[in-house]
Amino acid sequence: MNMSQQIVILGIFVADAAYRADRLPRLGETILGHHFRLGPGGKGSNQSVAAARAGGDVHFITRLGRDAFADMARDLWRDAGVTPDVTEDPDSYTGSAFIFLEAATGQNAIIVAQGAAARISVADVEARRGLIEGAGLFMTQLEQPLDAAEHGLRIARGAGVRTILNPAPAAELTDEMLSLCDLITPNESEAEGLTGVTVTTFADAEAAADRLIARGVGAAIITMGEKGVLYRKGGQSLHVPARASGPVVDTTGAGDAFNGGLAVALSQGAAMEQALQFGAAVAGISVTRHGAASAMPTRSEVEAFLRG
Repeated sequence: MNMSQQIVILGIFVADAAYRADRLPRLGETILGHHFRLGPGGKGSNQSVAAARAGGDVHFITRLGRDAFADMARDLWRDAGVTPDVTEDPDSYTGSAFIFLEAATGQNAIIVAQGAAARISVADVEARRGLIEGAGLFMTQLEQPLDAAEHGLRIARGAGVRTILNPAPAAELTDEMLSLCDLITPNESEAEGLTGVTVTTFADAEAAADRLIARGVGAAIITMGEKGVLYRKGGQSLHVPARASGPVVDTTGAGDAFNGGLAVALSQGAAMEQALQFGAAVAGISVTRHGAASAMPTRSEVEAFLRG
């Protein structure tokens, strides 16, 4: 394994425009909403912010347009301490998500227009080969095109860099791609999508993890919300319980918080159990705050929570 502590993350940024109203308008109709919030989103960006705020040395590979949302992304990363490695795409736009929140229930309906992020290419990733090869850990998700994610995993694997795939949103993956992953970090529904095993209990999670391992992944970490996380390798399991630092107000981005925290701890040489606890702590603080990127805790907050 490479001794570098640098974390390289490939993923997307989108601006989340969230509207709260009693219901969706019908075609041709205008209704008044109760609340609006514009904020940063995209799993890769959220994970990068979580990792940087938690003390990681983070580079984020992505593609943006040249517009106000791109400026928002750069401001976010500068404040969090993320080093951006951006391909500028003047022929497209920075991605955005329309999020409708039903006032009575909190249920949502979402439209994502990925823009430049949908054009992240194998060539974009190849252009950062040196950066990826010099990392200690490479992490990606499935919001950008699959061929780009797979190319990043292949470069990292070829250089002995530890690889993490957060398979979100769920997609069909080949055994060849799975075999490039030292760690895979699905939630219950993503694990079911990849394996056909419905995950509600720890035994289910173990069965799903064993199927992923049989398909070539090194080890599986299944995130199970308030039940915590289950790590599985070589027929052995570790369970780390979830623990929120206060009342839970917003679980958006909790998975990104966990993945970012996990990446930091592993990049800095922590043993797996400590890394799982660190990731769970980052998530456990994030769910007590509104928003995704804005909810990510600092290193000192995570350490205080772990001591407490």
